[in-house]
Amino acid sequence: MSDYSFMEKMSGEDAYLFKRCIRKLLDATFIVEDRDEKLYEFIASESNQYDVNTYLAAIGYKVVVEERMKVAMLQQADEDVETVGLKRLNLYRFDTKQIQLLMVLWGLFLERMGYSDPVYVTVGDIVDKCKIYQVMMKPSDFKDAYRIFKRFNLIDHSDDVGTEEGKVRLYPSLLFCMDIGQLRRVMEEYLESEGEDE
Repeated sequence: MSDYSFMEKMSGEDAYLFKRCIRKLLDATFIVEDRDEKLYEFIASESNQYDVNTYLAAIGYKVVVEERMKVAMLQQADEDVETVGLKRLNLYRFDTKQIQLLMVLWGLFLERMGYSDPVYVTVGDIVDKCKIYQVMMKPSDFKDAYRIFKRFNLIDHSDDVGTEEGKVRLYPSLLFCMDIGQLRRVMEEYLESEGEDE
């Protein structure tokens, strides 16, 4: 049985941040320093990570902090990865177009990332890159994908995201958001369609 007595010893501020971190992770999967600096700093502390992981272990999760990229992420606990009925229960299922757009955003992030500078692109940059990779999406597809990606702290965007000049901020969480199985499936579909075109 887990011991949660550490929660009684927390100051009021720490208890508040602890609860906010847990809820944010369960809702959005990622805490990114660039978006939630105070929450990230709290969870990046080794002792706080230990406490958060003690608490999350009861429901089969853990938090992993990628310090270089300044991202904290919720993951399934190692002992539950192969447990029938618990496998993949917490994964959001992106559709094929969303995964293709994630791959485009991932590529743009890698092209432009600097470890200290925020990465911004325009909607026009994204549309141009989609054309290069033959990712066909309607404006409504982009709008839906941006809404979902923002919810999971993968991107942020300005209000003019419907125009070519609209700004989209790419967060480093993009590098950790795709399930390998989903990625393989989309790559296979993409390669099959490329073969048909040739």
